[in-house]
Amino acid sequence: MAAVNAWQTRHAPTGPAPEFQALALLGPGASGVAGVAQGATLSLAQWRAAHPGRAVAIHIWSEWCPFCKMEEVSVTRVAVDWPVLTIASRSGEAALVSKFMAQRQLPWVALLDPKGDTQKLYGLNVVPAWVVMDADGNIRSVATGYTTELGMRARLWWASVF
Repeated sequence: MAAVNAWQTRHAPTGPAPEFQALALLGPGASGVAGVAQGATLSLAQWRAAHPGRAVAIHIWSEWCPFCKMEEVSVTRVAVDWPVLTIASRSGEAALVSKFMAQRQLPWVALLDPKGDTQKLYGLNVVPAWVVMDADGNIRSVATGYTTELGMRARLWWASVF
């Protein structure tokens, strides 16, 4: 598994996380950035500024991805304790993604990435993906494919301690 992940993340950047911004969609009960409304533009810098001194995660997913659906509960649980920004990659337009999030009761802040541009910016060709940044905004971990809740939490903890 480690070899497959290393191959799939071989183009992922290291060091400072690449900046991006996109249209924000708020799932039922979503929170995380004060003043961000449905359909507003949100940047990675804004997200990180709302969580100063904390490790944060980016979860890249697609509504058509069965492994992404398997991770939904884990992402939701982790997001209770850690800042998690999700990116709906190649999942269609805002109305479709909002409908999917409402149907699945996903209480996430999701940025819309209809063409996969943010996913490409991070050198990732597969979903799901889990990118962890430390408090300084440096990428500390990138995982692709199904990631367990324990694996998500461990990566965030590691980035916050070491």
